Amino acid sequence: MRTVLHKTALLMLLATSACAAMPATSALAGGVNTGGASSSPATTPTAGEAPRRSALATWFGPGFYGRRTACGQLLTPAVLGLANRTLRCGTLVSITYRGRRVTLPVIDRGPYGVNGARWDLTFGAARALGMADTARIAARVVGSARNTPSLGQPPAVHVLASTGGATGGTSAG
Repeated sequence: MRTVLHKTALLMLLATSACAAMPATSALAGGVNTGGASSSPATTPTAGEAPRRSALATWFGPGFYGRRTACGQLLTPAVLGLANRTLRCGTLVSITYRGRRVTLPVIDRGPYGVNGARWDLTFGAARALGMADTARIAARVVGSARNTPSLGQPPAVHVLASTGGATGGTSAG
């Protein structure tokens, strides 16, 4: 179930990126000081691929739930997004951590801790990646999406009525 939700959220974010094209050059997130090392370049890109860089990432959440991010989203435990100080709201970033990959939109500014972190993930994003503490991740800008108040919200789960799975109409009996 978690994998299906993760893939659905990723597909929704990628579909949204096709709706609007914005240059990836402004600012993002907000975070906590959890300690760590500074970020540095990591890997060499293959032909036609943007560089993937290794960087320190933290995550934020519980103390900020119910508040609006710098990009206008209401922060809840389910929001999937990240913060960065130099990318524009709505920039899509592919994050890889320990074999898991997720594409997240920039929804906030930061991080502001003194540990040298470049990224600050929401609790939902950190959970999707299996990240429990400050960690080194690989990150690559892959596109942009229109910044809306619902950016980063998980897709709505369609629940069928208690009709045994029927979607309406009459059945021949």
